[in-house]
Parts: sequence; C-alpha cells; structure tokens
Amino acid sequence: MYDLIVIGGGAAGFFGAITAAEHGANKVLILEKTANLLGKVKISGGGRCNVTHHCFEARELAKYYPRGEKSLIGPLSRWGAQDTVNWFQSRGVELKTEADGRMFPITDNSQTVIDCLISSAKKAGVQIQTSHGVNSIERIEDHLGSSHFTLLTDKGETLMSRSILLATGGTRLAAGAKLAESLGHTLAPPVPSLFTFKITHPLLRDLQGISVSQTKVQIETTKLTSSGPLLITHWGVSGPGILRLSAWGARTLADMNYQFTLRVNWLPDVDVNSEIQQLRTTWGKRQLTTRSPFEALSKRLWNRFLEVAEIPETQTWSQLSKQHARNLLTLLTESRFNVDGKSLNKDEFVTAGGVLLKDIKLKTMESKLCPGLYFAGEVMDVDGITGGFNFQNAWTTGRHAGLAIAENA
Repeated sequence: MYDLIVIGGGAAGFFGAITAAEHGANKVLILEKTANLLGKVKISGGGRCNVTHHCFEARELAKYYPRGEKSLIGPLSRWGAQDTVNWFQSRGVELKTEADGRMFPITDNSQTVIDCLISSAKKAGVQIQTSHGVNSIERIEDHLGSSHFTLLTDKGETLMSRSILLATGGTRLAAGAKLAESLGHTLAPPVPSLFTFKITHPLLRDLQGISVSQTKVQIETTKLTSSGPLLITHWGVSGPGILRLSAWGARTLADMNYQFTLRVNWLPDVDVNSEIQQLRTTWGKRQLTTRSPFEALSKRLWNRFLEVAEIPETQTWSQLSKQHARNLLTLLTESRFNVDGKSLNKDEFVTAGGVLLKDIKLKTMESKLCPGLYFAGEVMDVDGITGGFNFQNAWTTGRHAGLAIAENA
C-alpha cells in the first residue's frame, strides 16, 4: 500500500511527489507512461527550460493565465515565483532573469533542472517507473469507512494507494481525462493553446527568420488583441505577440476552425503618416529602397513593403504619390492576412481545457467529488501564456497537493 501514486512524470508530478515525500508521506511512486521523464522540461525554452517568470506578486502573476486567473490568486500567494526560485536555489540551481522576465538556470541547460528534480526525488525516497501507463483506477471503501485506490497498469499490474495525484499534463489529456472522468469528474473539452498561424501572403514570402520587436495584432470580428514581438516563419507568423493571442483566443479560434483575418500594425508606437510626410522633405532625393527609415524594420522587410505597395524601385521620397503613400501607410499600420490553420510552436504544446476548477479544493488540489484524488498542472483547466507560467502552475499546484497528501498520510 503506497501513501501516494503520482500518475505522470512531468514537472507537476515530480514536484508533488518530492513535496509529499519530504513532508512525511512514506511510500511514494511516480508512474510515467512514456520512456522519458520530464520530457517537456527537456525541450522547453529551446532546451534551456523556462523555469518561471520574474513576477513575484500573486495577483499580477495570475493575470498571465487565460484560464484559471482568479482561481490561482490564492495558490500563487502561498507558493509563487519567489518560492520556486528559492527552492531551486537551495538545491544548487541558480536562476537568472532575462529582459522579458523569463527565468532560466544560469547553465542555460534544461538538464540542470531535470537532474535537480530526479536527484531530489530519489533522495526523498520516491520510486519512479517509466513506460507504465494506468488503464483504470477504482476507489474502494472498506467497512470501517477508510478508503484506498486500486490501479491497473498497462503491464497488467495491480497497485494500491491511499492517495492519487493525477498530473498527466495537457498533451496527454486523453489519458488523464479518461481517468478523471472514471472517478466522477467533468472536463472542459481540450483545445490547443500557444500555437502559430499559417499564412500564405506575398508580404511574408521567403522572409522566414525576420522579426519585428514590437507589433500590435488583432483578430477581426473579435475583441482579441495582443502586443509584442512578431516572427515571420516558413509557414506564417509566430513570436510572443502571436502566441499570447492564440492563448487568450484558444476557444474562440477553435470555434472559428482556425480560419480568420489577422490584422497587424507593424509600428504601433510610431506616427507612421507623419514620418512618411517628413521623409518626403528630409530624404527627398533619396530612393525609398536605399534603406529602411524605421529602426524596427529590416531593409529586406522594408523593401518587401515597398514591393507589395507597388512602389517602383527607383522611386524617390519627394516624388512619392499620395496613392503610393496611402498604400504604404495601410500596409505598415493595418496589414490584413487570411489565416488558414495553425501550427504547434516548437517549444510549447499547451492545452486549454481539463478538470473543472469548481470541482477542486484549491487550497489542497484535492477533488471535491472523490476524496484522496488530487490534481496538479495542466490536467486541470488552467493554462498560461508563454514565458514560464505553465511551469509555475506545475510547481504551485504540485506543491499544494504534495503538502496536503503528506498531511493526510
């Protein structure tokens, strides 16, 4: 009889298991369906692992979660980003903060985080089994009123535990959903979050890798808007501004079957019309193709704007016609692109949806419907935008579940 069996060997599952074992739970076991532990930790942040975000106030931090914002204020106030930083630091993993607030290990290597979690788990006595999926869970009450869970693994083994922590993550929501539903839970249907937009348009053709540091993007016919860097890719557009838009619009865009019009202001902090009028005087004899007048736009991208605006290569600023100036202004401030589908961002695979938060005690992460069952991470209907927020949710919910499980044990 285990005190705790954790289903899912990702960030949330490990943090819950370590916390429970370090605070008094005796027999703790992690079951991971795949052959690899902490797979998402490994590849996140381009292999550097974006551990958390430099936002140490719970209410502010909660604003970065399209689903779960209000519900997370309490849990984040009891275990937030500063607690995460301190926890890793106390185990020899120093974190650094980048300009955009993302926090990484100073080694710039996700293996540092993986090694820390695995060694902490083993030191605490946590048992770990990979390539072990769970086919079914049953809650059994005896005649004395106490209860335990019986699990059947895909290896045909039967295991027993007083508590279960379901931390199967958003990417394997089908497995987690099946188990949660079998124990009485209803789930918000899963839809992708944090994805990039597929676009075929002359303005973007063969410009992959070019980025613009500050853009404003919006989806026509909706209230969805976002600001931030935009990256042109082989298949369309990506970057923090686009990923944020996809996160906040996850359900709306799914309902639109990922077919919509994206409007982009490439220079939201510039009075482009005034700049163009001034350039006609100050750069009068210079050809428009000579150089980009806007620091944010590379020469290649600027020349593509001129091409799409049908401005001749030899055109000088003083001879720029009103119609050409209007074409250019429209392209720079409200380019319109037909989006025809989505692609996964290479570092992120986040799912909106999961176990309804109203059915979870948010102080302990215990199910209100099935005593002894706990949840952590993305299996719940919580997801953050890109920037370390999904990992912070994993650490926070794993911590609270682990403490509550240890106390019950």
